[in-house]
Amino acid sequence: MNIDDVNKVCVVGAGAMGRQIALNTALYGFKVSLADVSADMMNDAKTWAKDYLDGRVAKGKMTKAKAETGLNNLEFAPSLEEAAKDAQVVIEAIIEKLDIKRELFAELDNICPLETIMASNSSTIVSSKIADATKRSDKVCNMHYFNPALVMELVEVVKGPHTSQDTVGLIMEFARRTNKVPILLEKEISGFVVNRILGAVHREALFLLENGIASIEDIDIGAEKGLRFPMGPFRLMDFTGIDVSYLVRKQRYEESGDPNEKPAKVLEEKYLTGEYGRKTGKGWYDY
Repeated sequence: MNIDDVNKVCVVGAGAMGRQIALNTALYGFKVSLADVSADMMNDAKTWAKDYLDGRVAKGKMTKAKAETGLNNLEFAPSLEEAAKDAQVVIEAIIEKLDIKRELFAELDNICPLETIMASNSSTIVSSKIADATKRSDKVCNMHYFNPALVMELVEVVKGPHTSQDTVGLIMEFARRTNKVPILLEKEISGFVVNRILGAVHREALFLLENGIASIEDIDIGAEKGLRFPMGPFRLMDFTGIDVSYLVRKQRYEESGDPNEKPAKVLEEKYLTGEYGRKTGKGWYDY
């Protein structure tokens, strides 16, 4: 199979990432079927897609014709089987729990045609932990989009030891045809490229705070004015979710045993008090 054979894509997971991946793909000419176990989530995604496109058109950021293309190409499937049974590419964007992902991939393996490629959007669970739940491990890889997926250009494509070169080649070209800039990781590593670099920045920022060297505000100002970051590490943690930062670091520490990966106490305290950032109204800053 080559990229020109791909005419239908299935996205599983109608949350913030999945719905954006689905709409972005639809806007660039692919038929997309979105699926989720939650009917409420699907209804919310359907309303969101129309509101988003209407808003872009109203602001002059998108033509009406392009918006109509996106809506016409996007289907909200009544079941996983209906969404995936004739898809050439499936992108999983569900909860970051390995057992649930493995169950999904096993189910998809029974539904999808033999040539279908299955990609996980996870940035923390490498595909080698999922691939053997299927009978097509050579067609399983990671395809990690960044939030917000409709805006961020970068996609990390990760080749596991089981993944064929044909699979990553097709996924790289698929990313390009949906207006993304893909980078290829030839080997698996938790966190991939960007989040490992970002994790190192966060680790140092938390060290500076925990040791009383500088305040949250001044560390953020230093990163923004001195390194030209669009937002400092603490503001970014608030934006992406302090719970996500904590759980990712905790998982890496449990896997590696490396004390450098252990979550900082100040980060753990925020997590335990439920102060996750913007989504809870309080994190490192108040919202």
